[in-house]
Amino acid sequence: MDTMGRHVIAELWECNIDKLNDMGLIERIFVDAALKAGAEIREVAFHKFAPHGVSGVVIISESHLTIHSFPEHGYASIDVYTCGDIIDPNVAATYIAEALESKTFEKVEVPRGMGPVKAGKFQSVL
Repeated sequence: MDTMGRHVIAELWECNIDKLNDMGLIERIFVDAALKAGAEIREVAFHKFAPHGVSGVVIISESHLTIHSFPEHGYASIDVYTCGDIIDPNVAATYIAEALESKTFEKVEVPRGMGPVKAGKFQSVL
C-alpha cells in the first residue's frame, strides 16, 4: 500500500435543486455510492435544515462519505475518504455527482498518511 488512504474532495455545481433538498433521496444516493464502491456501511446520519439544505455522513469500515448541500446555489460539497487500497473513492464520488445531476463536477484526490499534505489541482470531470 502506497498510502494510508485516499481522500476525494469534490465540488458539485448546477445540481438538481429538488434532489439537493431531499434528505431521504440523498441518504439513499450515499448508501448506494458506498455499496457500489465496495465499502462496508457502519452508520448513517443525515439532517435536513430549514428552509433548505442537507448535511450527512455515511460511516464505512474504510472511513466515510459526507455531504453539505446548498440547494439555493445548486451546489454540494462532498468528501469520500477510504483507508487502504481496496476501495476506490472515485467510484462513489462519480456516482454521487451523476445521481445529483451535477453539470459541473470538480474533484481533487489527496493521498493520506504520506507526510505533509500535497493536494493537486481540482480536475473537471463533467
